[in-house]
Amino acid sequence: MKLKELLEGIRILETDADLSLEITGVSYDSRRVEPGHLFVAVTGFSTDGHRFIPTAAEKGAACVLCERRPDTDIPYVLVADTRKALAAVGANWFGHPADRMTVIGVTGTNGKTTTTYLLKQVLERVIGAKVGLIGTIQNMIGDEVLETERTTPESFELQALFAQMVAKGCTHVVMEVSSHALCLSRVDCVHFAVGAFTNLTEDHLDFHKTMEAYRQAKAILFSRCGVGVFNADDPMVVKTMTEAPCEPLTCSVGKDADLCAEHADLCADHVAFDLVWKGSSYPVRLGIPGGFTVCNAMTVLGCAFALGLEPAACVRALAEAKGVKGRMEVVPTPGKDYTVLIDYAHTPDALDNVLRSVKGFCRGRVIAVFGCGGDRDPIKRPIMGKIGVEGSDLAIITSDNPRTEAPGKIIQDILAGVEGTEKPYLVEENRRAAIALAMREARKDDIIVLCGKGHETYQILGTEKTHLDEREEVAKVLASEGGTGL
Repeated sequence: MKLKELLEGIRILETDADLSLEITGVSYDSRRVEPGHLFVAVTGFSTDGHRFIPTAAEKGAACVLCERRPDTDIPYVLVADTRKALAAVGANWFGHPADRMTVIGVTGTNGKTTTTYLLKQVLERVIGAKVGLIGTIQNMIGDEVLETERTTPESFELQALFAQMVAKGCTHVVMEVSSHALCLSRVDCVHFAVGAFTNLTEDHLDFHKTMEAYRQAKAILFSRCGVGVFNADDPMVVKTMTEAPCEPLTCSVGKDADLCAEHADLCADHVAFDLVWKGSSYPVRLGIPGGFTVCNAMTVLGCAFALGLEPAACVRALAEAKGVKGRMEVVPTPGKDYTVLIDYAHTPDALDNVLRSVKGFCRGRVIAVFGCGGDRDPIKRPIMGKIGVEGSDLAIITSDNPRTEAPGKIIQDILAGVEGTEKPYLVEENRRAAIALAMREARKDDIIVLCGKGHETYQILGTEKTHLDEREEVAKVLASEGGTGL
């Protein structure tokens, strides 16, 4: 592709490059540069891509896209923001594949993964679409599963993924859109037919610093979509809706909104409610427990209706939909009279929602096993400690991806939030031992909720990932007690 074609739509501040130059590829990692590539020097948080321009030149890069004139003798194109430029370069290189599909983006602190998985199933069942999915657990092209390292890929990889989806016949894409992705221009050059905002609670303040900055990051999505589906029960979401230029569609549980859920019935293995839409009522049943499941279902239905899908067909599709691994997942405990659930709840609001939901259908005690991640927002640790202890009948405070921080220090931060509580809690730093402890403490009709890991099958200690699958840990405890395990 000619350099001029690759730079289409990008404001060039200065260049000494021949714009008719033939470019053979694009790299923003100097280790991946090959002869003839355009090297994009991106300024990151831990390093600056401009430092690696000499390496890219040595490896045969034909040109560099940068924010500062390079010291190395190599043709260059100077722009104000290489992150934004990388997104445009990616869209140009792959031929704007997102424009050939219907793209739906879901943002919010909690509920993104479940909402996207359910919406994918609704689109497949109702209109027979081949749907791509981009998210926290994995990416998918129809039924094909692709591994993923972050919620929203870097802009160039995102465009490559879109191109792969188009090539394999996808007509729709449902994707989680993180606040980091919106701030860091990963989804620039993507138009969303529908954007959805599930909720906004404290998270990622190590990056955004304030809740208002966090909200404003999420709000970027709604300047790039045709219709915005908003949770009218969340005041921060409503604030975003009032400022958004897109057409709004509101969802609520029990309040006046475009879509309203009434008479919600929360059970141990499902939720049921009446959906009110344009004067008609539809009975909805979804086989995922928890009050927040009602909110997620409403967001799914809002997105589907915004795309013009028939309501009764969507309701039928939801009744047949399957849940997501690590989201209110029931772990087999054969021969035991207690229940074990796994949930990804790793923020204060998510932990509160999960424990409240389980309380709503638990006939015995709720035993919560939880911790907080290392090298992440420390402000939420005492908040989660208070929620975890007060929201359960017995809390076991443990580790959850301590990373490079001392696990004991993280736990002390959590314990600062439970000073003076009269509710019982135990501390067990080793997560495997904490799971075993919870199972030893469990009585008839109790529900153990393993919070924080969800779909993850690892624990991050230092900078290394070590295998830890909570399903396997439960099975090991059962086997050690003479049960059947898995």
